[in-house]
Amino acid sequence: MSEVMETPKATKAIDLNGRISIYQPEQKDLIFPELPTFANHAEHRQHLKERLVAACRAFALQGFDYGFAGHLTVRDPEHPDLYWTNPMAVHFSQVKVSNLILADHEGRVVEGKYAINRAGFVLHAAVHEAHPDIVAMCHAHTVYGTAFAALGKKIEPITQDACAFFEDHVVIGDEAGQVAVEVKAGHKVANAFAGVKAAIHQNHGLLTASRHSIESAAFWFIALERCCQQQLMVDATGITPRLVPEDRARYSREHVGSEYIGWLHFQAIWDQLVATQPDMFD
Repeated sequence: MSEVMETPKATKAIDLNGRISIYQPEQKDLIFPELPTFANHAEHRQHLKERLVAACRAFALQGFDYGFAGHLTVRDPEHPDLYWTNPMAVHFSQVKVSNLILADHEGRVVEGKYAINRAGFVLHAAVHEAHPDIVAMCHAHTVYGTAFAALGKKIEPITQDACAFFEDHVVIGDEAGQVAVEVKAGHKVANAFAGVKAAIHQNHGLLTASRHSIESAAFWFIALERCCQQQLMVDATGITPRLVPEDRARYSREHVGSEYIGWLHFQAIWDQLVATQPDMFD
């Protein structure tokens, strides 16, 4: 655990990774997002399905759609060997609670009317199966992430935002550029997700995973895409950027790159979607 940054009258908010957040000051009687609790599996499941839909809608707003490509998953709270995912060939903006599908690790749809994306199943199912602690995962064919993935290198700590991924993402070179329909490809991706929240799959694109929530996985995907865009813009200048020193990058990651902070960032997106897209609950 990193050192604790003390602020006046601060309460130390512990996230699910045991890290300490500086983003929850003592401000009695003021509105601040709180981590949810659930009375039963059904209540928890409904919550996860609604947030999965919100993540899909957020991806639509970000322009992450590319035909039927792109898949988001979240593990069922009662049946951990099953996961909820967006339906095949339905635009992110049209995903609703009612058209989500539930699938097992073999790619069989056990609930829902839509088919499953084979490539999404191979990668996501392998990661979920290999890492029982991973509850959610995101992948989409984005412009900047896919372009940056062609370079086969990691994001550098050139900004505070980029520091959120310092020593917390990997580059996967295996099966680069090949459509991931083979089980072995999924296993190679799964192996890479040991202890990190993101991966750059060479010549393919970005993947994020969360041991906390679908909100965290979705926000860190959005953030990683932005970091790829920023890195490409800086590289295009031809000037070597000044990197954040390793110790400062590591310190920043502990405070702005945790699962809790990813969840907290997404709450603003959630509130916007609830106000503007009530049909997502249909």
